[in-house]
Amino acid sequence: MSKLIKDEWALEEVMKSPDGVFVLFYASWCPFSQRFLPVYEKNARGKEKEFVRFLVDDNEDVCDRHDIEVYPTVLFFKNGKVANRLDGGYHIGLSERDLAGLMEACGVKKG
Repeated sequence: MSKLIKDEWALEEVMKSPDGVFVLFYASWCPFSQRFLPVYEKNARGKEKEFVRFLVDDNEDVCDRHDIEVYPTVLFFKNGKVANRLDGGYHIGLSERDLAGLMEACGVKKG
């Protein structure tokens, strides 16, 4: 299971990873986030250092800083900077295929 990051300071530390880390930004009230969360967790198994999640419910200012407009969105950080991103589609969300494409683009093997 991916690690839940609860505040922006902890998120800032995780983002500094030189190896890279995927961060799922999602909302508890969003049906597209809830549908995608099991997909994200499935892909995070065995890669907990590379996959974390951030619940935006009480932290929307963090989303403003990272230009996140749709939930769910997955950002890939490396050395504190966004190296790649996967934005959910309005009224569509994200799919396992979308995540697989992002993982491949970031050099992380699925499974």
